[in-house]
Amino acid sequence: MKLKNVLIVVKDIEKSKQFYHDLFGLEMVLDNDGNMILTEGLVLQDEKIWKDFLGAVTIPKNNTSELYFEESDIEAFVEKLEKYYPSVQYVNRLMMCSWGQRVVRFYDPDGNLIEVGTPM
Repeated sequence: MKLKNVLIVVKDIEKSKQFYHDLFGLEMVLDNDGNMILTEGLVLQDEKIWKDFLGAVTIPKNNTSELYFEESDIEAFVEKLEKYYPSVQYVNRLMMCSWGQRVVRFYDPDGNLIEVGTPM
């Protein structure tokens, strides 16, 4: 068995597709009417489908999971983040961790937590 995809719930699938393309270069692989698969295995699901399926509301910024990306030129990434999405909400700006890795954490437009760190 292998993990195939990671799914996140979004309010505006087109806005989220653009966000993940602008910052991470992810491209659409399949658009299946409210479920969109992007490269690297990220799936965007329309919030309405999720609510209908679960019968429950979503909880943005719940901090129980995060999407983790690695970037060797993290300063350039932070510049791109601030250029394209100047109003992004940070959890922490670029910082050095005790183990020597530099990381930045922020929320996507739907409150999904993202961490970008230098390779270990």
